[in-house]
Amino acid sequence: MTTLLEGIEQQVVHTDRLRASVLRHGGAGRPVVLAHGNVSSSSFFQPLMLALPRPTVAIDLRGYGDSEALPVDATRGLRDFADDVASVLDAMGVADAHLLGWSMGGGVVMQLMLDRPDLIRSVTLMAPVPPQGFGTKLDGSLCTPDGAGTGGLAANPDFIARLAAGDTTDDEPTSPRSVFRSSYVAPGFSDEHEDLWVESMLSTRTGEGNQPGDGTASDAWPGFAAGGRGVLNTMSGVHLDLTGIVDLERKPAILWIRGAHDAIVGDESFFDLNTLGKHGIVPGWPGEEAAPPQPMVSQTRAVLDEYAAKGGWYQEVVFEHAGHSPHLEDPERFRQLLLAHVTAND
Repeated sequence: MTTLLEGIEQQVVHTDRLRASVLRHGGAGRPVVLAHGNVSSSSFFQPLMLALPRPTVAIDLRGYGDSEALPVDATRGLRDFADDVASVLDAMGVADAHLLGWSMGGGVVMQLMLDRPDLIRSVTLMAPVPPQGFGTKLDGSLCTPDGAGTGGLAANPDFIARLAAGDTTDDEPTSPRSVFRSSYVAPGFSDEHEDLWVESMLSTRTGEGNQPGDGTASDAWPGFAAGGRGVLNTMSGVHLDLTGIVDLERKPAILWIRGAHDAIVGDESFFDLNTLGKHGIVPGWPGEEAAPPQPMVSQTRAVLDEYAAKGGWYQEVVFEHAGHSPHLEDPERFRQLLLAHVTAND
């Protein structure tokens, strides 16, 4: 069970889709709904929830935290997760809320913008997955038709094994605690809640239907491509395209927050196989033309620029000393920005 900070309440919500664990804080008013990222859970939001002077709702996605470990149909992109979130909010009677999505959760929020615009008053994207999915070029086109180098087979098998084993040590670079320190936050960051963050990471269910998912063989380098089941395949460009947000009739205001030292979402991220190939870490790289490092930040900016050009509004804010988790690394600045954004769009 999730370790709760004082003041956070947990409840189980049953819908026609799943049994979901929800963390709540605060009373009446239009809530802020929080969607977490991959290899995490709603626990990562607890300090933020306590700091906000308005109601907050954080939902554990399927296969994370204390929610039901249902399999993920990756051929629907992130829709399994988005439909789950919508079903929970409907069951709770929550509508017209402010939505915040972190990393993969940012993609879930963008999917909700497309499928359930009635739920959304404003949007905050923190280090979001690129709107075109992984394995794509700046213009959103796939590097290979099958999404070579993306999906479940791209995960480090030792990291997955340590997740499954509940490894809490920092003995190896692939242990969840070591990965948190090296990739979730900027170098040198530490706080009193690290055990809670590791607990949250270890709540991730593993297997072909969940994390990381399956894969298929590919004739293109590095020899595998996206499959149809499990988490990492949902974010392959073969299955995911969120660029339709630019054509929404009603465009909620978007606050985009990212860390300058984000090791996971960047224009040359070492979580991208093409970047690893370019730097000689994965052998046989076929070169920039065939397998360019993915410009994840530039892709998001290009889509949001078009969003603004078509009548929407967004603001990009860079936390110069943060990594993938600005809400943990500079919590007071993050709180002020988020609160100002939701208040302005209430």
